[in-house]
Amino acid sequence: MHIAQKQKTRVVVTNGIIMALYLALTILVTPVASGAIQFRISESLNHLVVFNRKYLWGILGGVVVYNAIFGMGWPDVVFGGAQTLLALALTSALQKVVPNVKVRLALNTLFFTASMALIAAMLNITVAAPFWPTYGWTALSEFIIMAISAPLMYFINRGVDFGDRI
Repeated sequence: MHIAQKQKTRVVVTNGIIMALYLALTILVTPVASGAIQFRISESLNHLVVFNRKYLWGILGGVVVYNAIFGMGWPDVVFGGAQTLLALALTSALQKVVPNVKVRLALNTLFFTASMALIAAMLNITVAAPFWPTYGWTALSEFIIMAISAPLMYFINRGVDFGDRI
């Protein structure tokens, strides 16, 4: 097997593991993983993109599969997938522009918090939840998870080096 093929295989396998980990961590907290107040500890995996943009597909895959099976079906797949893809893509785009990892972690947290507007819109459309209060709660719950996990992922990275693992 050529080096390039080994690298591609490594990326695919690593993303499969990330997707499975996202699913397991979300299933673990299923009662509080969906709705207007969400505490998905799996959202901490969103920070992996800060270290290497190649993790994007495993995280997105985990979100889409969980939302399809355990969430609100296709609306959740579309809106949740779009919310995740938007925030991850913004963070990925900063990889070379913003060299400071701590700043990228903070921006990633803000991107995910702000993009919860898509989840609030979905809940408004599907279950008539009022947009602004729903956005406030979903954004707050996302911010809490992302803000708590950012320093944790930073310190784990110092020992593991996520950027080199894929």
